Amino acid sequence: MKKIILLEDDHSLGPVLKERLSKTFSVVLCQSVQQALIELKNHHFDLAILDVGLPDGSGFDVAKAIKKSSKVPILFLTAQSDAENRLKGYELGAEEYIPKPFHLKELLIRIEHVLQSHPVTHVLKLPECEVHFSEMKIKKNSGEIEFPAAKDLQVLELLVKKSPEAVSRDEILNTVWGPEKDLNFRTIDNTIVRLKKLISDDQDQFIRSVRGIGYQWILDQEKPL
Repeated sequence: MKKIILLEDDHSLGPVLKERLSKTFSVVLCQSVQQALIELKNHHFDLAILDVGLPDGSGFDVAKAIKKSSKVPILFLTAQSDAENRLKGYELGAEEYIPKPFHLKELLIRIEHVLQSHPVTHVLKLPECEVHFSEMKIKKNSGEIEFPAAKDLQVLELLVKKSPEAVSRDEILNTVWGPEKDLNFRTIDNTIVRLKKLISDDQDQFIRSVRGIGYQWILDQEKPL
């Protein structure tokens, strides 16, 4: 499922829009620039839908931050739809600039168009390496490149996508290997050991074991990525 970050401070529109979009996408709603920047820093998204006028800044600032570190496509959804703001939005690399009020069906069509026309290469940036899911490789800061088993990367991607939720061993087995596979939990535990070694996670900074459940992807907010 594609993951969207929605930056909207309207307490009426934001939750309603999130509910409608969540029928098709995984949606994270943010109501401030600071919250959006934290989410973008710590998680992967396939699309950013940004309002312009926020209590603590501008959606344009968020767009600038996105373009500095990723290729996540941007769609502006805002009442600030004069020519000057539209031009600024497109200059920042926006794929769409939709004025409020808008029709939900039109918004959905434009979202699908952006996602189909601009596929995002999923790259997870960590202190010691970069995980390139599309290319199935891990690039170390030293320049060394590792090519993990496909299942290992699928487990890592599942943990990242489900974060901050803990993912049960049963769900990992069913999602990555399939319900028909005759495997046990030791398979998952061994996979986690390999992953932690690959991403230099010897201090449980990113992958945490949750007793009685499974594993959880976390990030130490005090350590920059």
